[in-house]
Amino acid sequence: MTIKLVAIDIDGTLVTDDKQLTTETIEAINQATEQGVKVVLCTGRPLNGVQDYLKKLGLDNQAESYVITFNGSLVQNTNGDIIVRHTVSFNDYLDMELLARKIGLHFHAETDQFIYTANRDISPYSIAESFLVRTPIKYRTVEEMTPALSISKGMIIDDPELISKALDEKAVPTDFFNRFYIVRSEPYFLELMNKDASKGNAIRDLAAQLDIKQEEIMALGDQENDLTMIDYAGLGVAMGNAINEVKEHADQMTLTNQENGVAAAINQYVLNK
Repeated sequence: MTIKLVAIDIDGTLVTDDKQLTTETIEAINQATEQGVKVVLCTGRPLNGVQDYLKKLGLDNQAESYVITFNGSLVQNTNGDIIVRHTVSFNDYLDMELLARKIGLHFHAETDQFIYTANRDISPYSIAESFLVRTPIKYRTVEEMTPALSISKGMIIDDPELISKALDEKAVPTDFFNRFYIVRSEPYFLELMNKDASKGNAIRDLAAQLDIKQEEIMALGDQENDLTMIDYAGLGVAMGNAINEVKEHADQMTLTNQENGVAAAINQYVLNK
């Protein structure tokens, strides 16, 4: 099997626990791209939040290098041009924000430029997200939001035990799960997106444009939001540190993100070392 596209999650996969790219990972990815393999970072972050990694990997500012952002809401080239867009409507945003208020949890919405929150007491998780993805936060009441905004996703963000309680008590209506793609990307994040948005669907759409077959794709991930691409790829690889559900769905397992698991998988399955 020849791998022509490698889809890689970032946090917990591509980078170490302290968010660093190792020399081994950079070298493996560089060798793969030199052989013509498309290496696509797949993340819940916006493009701003991955630029440093793209630069270190030599993939930044290129019309023919690609990145999947907002967990599949957008497919972009690394120049920033949007190829596929699966955003949520303004009415969707209103329903998401109202739900969060009803269940007493913090909420923010993300566009490709800003994070918007109507919580006057801004959640520390929103502040951490803003720092991580290098996207400014704007406090805006619901009345100040407008239909002109292109909202990539909504996020219920709060203490993990509060989110677990809301899910266990089925505080999120079944209708929401029917309307939206909902995924818990981190213990403190519950993301609500367009039903067509997922990392798996984004990889499918990108591969179709690049004329790459499903069996020619390898995907690596560790969390619930990686399941769709692990399932879609011809070769789904779970990180050694992945949650059990990802390991159960994967075809193979590599080392942890602390042990250069991405480099090990690329060396074995792409470079045939």
